[in-house]
Amino acid sequence: MPELPEVETIVRGLRAPLIGHTFSGVRVEWERMTQPSARELRARLPGQRVEAIHRRGKYLVMQLSGKDNLIIHLKMTGDLEVLPADAPGHQHDRVVFDLENGNQLRFRDPRKFGRVYLTDDPAWILDRLGPEPLDDDFTEGEFLALFDRRSGRIKPLLLNQEFIVGLGNIYADEALFLAGVRPERKADTLLEAEKRGLYRAIRQVLQLAIDQKGTSLADETYRGGQYQRQFKVYDRREEPCPKCGSPIQRIRLGQRSAHFCPNCQR
Repeated sequence: MPELPEVETIVRGLRAPLIGHTFSGVRVEWERMTQPSARELRARLPGQRVEAIHRRGKYLVMQLSGKDNLIIHLKMTGDLEVLPADAPGHQHDRVVFDLENGNQLRFRDPRKFGRVYLTDDPAWILDRLGPEPLDDDFTEGEFLALFDRRSGRIKPLLLNQEFIVGLGNIYADEALFLAGVRPERKADTLLEAEKRGLYRAIRQVLQLAIDQKGTSLADETYRGGQYQRQFKVYDRREEPCPKCGSPIQRIRLGQRSAHFCPNCQR
């Protein structure tokens, strides 16, 4: 699933070809992906100009010249690309947005889990989300306050988008390794110093991944990332820890995996 660095990279890449341009039509190939219906999307979207594009958590948000916002969640295998209208299509193009300049924004999603929302009230989608870990005003103190009355295991907690946004399996594993915290630790057992270290590790890992344009894995659709070359623990089961040489371990926590060094993460 694209996580914060991948979505941020896509957002940055879409600004130049989309901002200032107007949607002229939309074709929906998989109607379960859209809310409202494909018919209403076709009626409301044309004529609206893209004024700004930003990211909220793993959501891509386009502010339009009308009253609406176009919000897209890539889910597990979604990707967005702007191409000339006469460029060959792809079998997994699920929603295709026409632009007035002859280009198209194509939402490709092999697994069909992605979602497209057109709404004049984005709060019902976005307000439940937790804080942005890279915001300048998200301080260590605010991160510590998130742990009040939290007692679950730390790895699933970091994946909870209502706790903090943007982290998935990859960057949670990498941040926990950098902070020296086991993924199965109970959140209420972490010392203040460990929480502060985890705050710094999350920000460091996410920023480095953005600098590397995210992660590209062989079985996914995201293009162009290089952060996979710097994995310390994720997807490195039985390989030596880069710090101590101990074999990296993989365990199951709930429905997800977790990778860690049994020596460096205590």
